[in-house]
Amino acid sequence: MNLRDLKYLVALMDHKHFGRAAEACFVSQPTLSTQIKKLEDELGVVLVERNPRHVMLTDVGVEIASRARLVLDEVNQMRELARRTRDPEAGTVRLGIFPTLAPYLLPHVIPQVRRRFPKLLLLLTEEKTEELLRRVRDGRLDAAVVALPIGDATLHEEFLFEERFLLAMPEDHPLSRQKRIVAADLEDQQLLLLEDGHCLRDQALAVCRLSGADEHSGFRATSLETLRQMVGSGVGITLLPALSVQPPVAPMPGLKLLRFSDNAPSRRIALVWRRSSAFAPFLTRLAKVLAQVPKPLLAGLAAPQ
Repeated sequence: MNLRDLKYLVALMDHKHFGRAAEACFVSQPTLSTQIKKLEDELGVVLVERNPRHVMLTDVGVEIASRARLVLDEVNQMRELARRTRDPEAGTVRLGIFPTLAPYLLPHVIPQVRRRFPKLLLLLTEEKTEELLRRVRDGRLDAAVVALPIGDATLHEEFLFEERFLLAMPEDHPLSRQKRIVAADLEDQQLLLLEDGHCLRDQALAVCRLSGADEHSGFRATSLETLRQMVGSGVGITLLPALSVQPPVAPMPGLKLLRFSDNAPSRRIALVWRRSSAFAPFLTRLAKVLAQVPKPLLAGLAAPQ
């Protein structure tokens, strides 16, 4: 058994196709298939169910591939630890971030990261929170930017910042005449929300429960930008994170933004990584840079009054 064969098995679990797994490993399909068969012979078990349409790992194959992923991650961490010992701020970091934050946060922090760590190769992945946490746990990501809470004792949480929500509505909405709003103003209102799986949906639903609002039936947006477009088109109202309506995001005609006068709803953002990670000292330094978002942007102060 060698690391190369373990890598092939993990790729096969991820891609569920010999050809795509071979392509991901930069080998030919016959080479990958032969090595998987040799691994099965060495272990004395069937790892893969082969049929003409698709590939599935057996139960023991899934268990062994999952353990192989952990082994490969530990080997990568040893290599990175040795590299960082020589140059602590060089190397590669695989960082995940969720879709309703990524395009709005990155323009503010990536230039700072590049200035602070010029030798760092930052590989970014955008996925929903649950998938990010899964990839951090199994070693496919070194860290992820997520919204708290996550409720996982195996992960370290490094708080970055708190971002307020603004109420977004069409310009002719009855609430648009107010200068500020309070949560009670949302009572009996129906809010447009994102589809299941977005942490922003859960956060907005929590605000609805506290304020007496409800979800707008018959529509669920697949992205924050779609949600913003629907509000600008006069379909309804919603909660938007402050960064999503701050420069460099262009203002949207027909959309009115209001800040909450007190007890503004917000989300707490953190960088998380495995408590066992060898990268923890460097990730702590990286977190300090990611946290340097101007406070007026997080409060929505650049939005229309």
